[in-house]
Amino acid sequence: MTDQIPLSLYIHFPWCVKKCPYCDFNSHAQRGDIPEQEYVAALLRDLDYELREPEPRPLGSIFMGGGTPSLFSGQAIARVLEGVKQRLAFAPGIEITLEANPGTADAGNFAGYRKAGVNRLSIGVQSLNAAHLKALGRIHGPDEARRAVQLARDAGFDNLNLDLMYALPLQTDVQAEDDVRELIALSPEHISYYHLTLEPNTEFHAHPPPLPNEDAAWTIQERGQALLAEHGYAQYEVSAYAKPGRRSRHNLNYWQFGDYLGIGAGAHGKRTRGGSIVRRARQKHPKTYLETAGSAACLQENKTVPVTDLPVEYAMNALRLNEGFDPADFVRLTGQPVSALEPALGKALQRGLIERTARLVRPTTRGRTYLNELTALFLP
Repeated sequence: MTDQIPLSLYIHFPWCVKKCPYCDFNSHAQRGDIPEQEYVAALLRDLDYELREPEPRPLGSIFMGGGTPSLFSGQAIARVLEGVKQRLAFAPGIEITLEANPGTADAGNFAGYRKAGVNRLSIGVQSLNAAHLKALGRIHGPDEARRAVQLARDAGFDNLNLDLMYALPLQTDVQAEDDVRELIALSPEHISYYHLTLEPNTEFHAHPPPLPNEDAAWTIQERGQALLAEHGYAQYEVSAYAKPGRRSRHNLNYWQFGDYLGIGAGAHGKRTRGGSIVRRARQKHPKTYLETAGSAACLQENKTVPVTDLPVEYAMNALRLNEGFDPADFVRLTGQPVSALEPALGKALQRGLIERTARLVRPTTRGRTYLNELTALFLP
């Protein structure tokens, strides 16, 4: 079974220039110089430790996220990717993505990333309104965002994702629509269109800013989605919109319940082994990670997923996709019978949250709107 499950690699870079007030990712404000060489060496030690269990499957995608990976030089990223390729086979046409902050965009680095083998950039634009960027604590302005896109094109990138957030502090529906129009004008191949949420353990959660109410946020979302569709961006996941042939292969592997290795401070991984699914997480703090990478002490979490949790874990991913899933894939990827899903599927169908045929389960418009309610039905 395992040989048929796709495999990806996630690499986490934990440093950023400053911590944004809405961010709940494992990111740490830069203090002095980043230990670039030491961190690259730690990543490769970490991968060696993970590969004590042989991995014959090729990588279909690599995603370098953060934090801000674009704080690292092109030479450092090249050393990372060279090291990975020495240890794991790359599938033909592998997708290799690096996240970049417009405030750290550098022509030389972008060219270096492209030379290193990165073939997709994900740029955190978030807004093209100066006041809203300031409210979000971003270190860039609208001009820097546009410049980052141009630098990426000049470096030879023909596959760009741009992140855009909506329902921002004091944002009107007109301003939100302007953001979408201006982002579309930059002609990215992929757009991630996110609702700003107040996550626990963030500054915004502790001190909430004035946000649009639920009805206003819904209006903003609908108008944004209509504009994206009008310009050829097809929605395929809750927050993901793509031109034809430009879906994110790496994120699709998550949502389709594929396997992925995770290296770097705080990185998570999922691996199918002997009919069981094992989830691992690395130490979060960069200093602790650097000290322990390559040893068992680096693992903050190492657990086999209980069989009773597999339905909800699968549903939380697969039901994010507009096209849903084939129940046969649940059987193939979890080793569990379709009957494990049936009680929840029956309730979801009764409540109008899914549509179902013999070979397809997919969320309705209502199901996508109330996704938390839908996935909660699969809890043990």
